[in-house]
Amino acid sequence: MRIGVFDSGIGGLTVLAEALERLPGARYLYFADTASVPYGDKPRAEVQACVCAGVDFLAAQGLDALVVACNTATSVAIAELRARHPFPIIGMEPAVKPALALLPPGSGRALVLATDLTLREEKFQALVNRIDADARVDYLSLPGLVAFAEAFQFDPAVVMPYLREATAHLDLAAYGAVVLGCTHFPYFRRHLAQLLPAGAALVDGNRGTVNNLAAHLGPAPAGPGSVAFFESGAPAAPARFQRFLAYLAQEG
Repeated sequence: MRIGVFDSGIGGLTVLAEALERLPGARYLYFADTASVPYGDKPRAEVQACVCAGVDFLAAQGLDALVVACNTATSVAIAELRARHPFPIIGMEPAVKPALALLPPGSGRALVLATDLTLREEKFQALVNRIDADARVDYLSLPGLVAFAEAFQFDPAVVMPYLREATAHLDLAAYGAVVLGCTHFPYFRRHLAQLLPAGAALVDGNRGTVNNLAAHLGPAPAGPGSVAFFESGAPAAPARFQRFLAYLAQEG
């Protein structure tokens, strides 16, 4: 069972970590488009071209399924990818519906954190319009978190001032649920938790995405699996990626 996992950088490792727990016997091919990261501030057409080129590379390795482990890439390219390739392609979607389900009926708000391009896309706007009948969803772009994650910068002394400034205009006490709408953002769960009221939920779509993958593929194969890493079309040494996976395991 060969599963491709595509992301602009190291954000998709948060999805890979979930997949390794759920389907540990699979062979994973992880593609980080580090030559083009970040995607969130680029024109739509440029991002779509980058995603299609990267997935074409993975497809040439032979895949049983692909996870587009990037909300921005999913927003701009999922339809084109499915038209180009015959294998199941699982995308990401900001977990707005699960977040709203956690709020008490008629009270509380949800905040979606994502990239500029994800928030601008018609796909996201249609999602919110479909399920947010009471207008309880706000959203905020946090591109700095992508840059911090790519640089392995998780020092609270650096991250927290950025978050406080970026959220200063919001009444954070109003939010009962916060959606991590970029796969880079789960690296910052403990940082975000410091800003939010006690009991506020941090919700991402990673588990749901992997559940969807498992439903398409069936039982995981027996025996040990493997992960091969690629950066923008070239084989990559695993040490950098394993450092991020170790950080995620430590954060729990």
